[in-house]
Amino acid sequence: MNLKTSFFDRRSKVSIVHDESNAAEQLARELLLNIPSVTRRPIVFVCIGTDRSTGDSLGPLVGSILEEKELQSFYVYGTLDEPIHAVNLADKLREINTIHANPYIIGIDACLGRIKNVGVIQIGYGPVKPGAGVNKDLPAVGDIHITGIVNVSGFMEFFVLQNTRLNLVMRMAKTIASGIAQASQLYPKQNWADLDWIEEETN
Repeated sequence: MNLKTSFFDRRSKVSIVHDESNAAEQLARELLLNIPSVTRRPIVFVCIGTDRSTGDSLGPLVGSILEEKELQSFYVYGTLDEPIHAVNLADKLREINTIHANPYIIGIDACLGRIKNVGVIQIGYGPVKPGAGVNKDLPAVGDIHITGIVNVSGFMEFFVLQNTRLNLVMRMAKTIASGIAQASQLYPKQNWADLDWIEEETN
């Protein structure tokens, strides 16, 4: 797939088919293009969704897989055990901003789209807007976002999410988690003394 588009073109999104042989590597590369490489900001992934709806379980599935991988460079919130969903989203975001000073947030959520795009993972600049497909007014999440198109939009969206195949959602979650894990391994460990020196040199 042609991925000439990057995060620096903020008008568009990068699309990755989840079952391409190098899908995880593409996702890792695109994440590293946009995550600040030298920063005091903690890198935080907020995985949104609930295991009470198959289609909406993408986020917490990703979170649970990442939790098992014990990432060294990134922080992850939203798992099957402790999901972040419509009821607690605002409270969880406040909690995250209390724990982490000015976090750089990547929002992860399922979404609906055209039939030809089902199974596509999208990475885009700006926040994800949870609940938009089912007419819920929820806080926007993220400096950038990752969404997985799990089913078709346009008619009875809530019912469609409830009847989405778990097999597809699980495969997409594994690809997303693998890409994030690869990005974590390549992401430079921060050295605060070096950062202080860089800031002094640039002032």
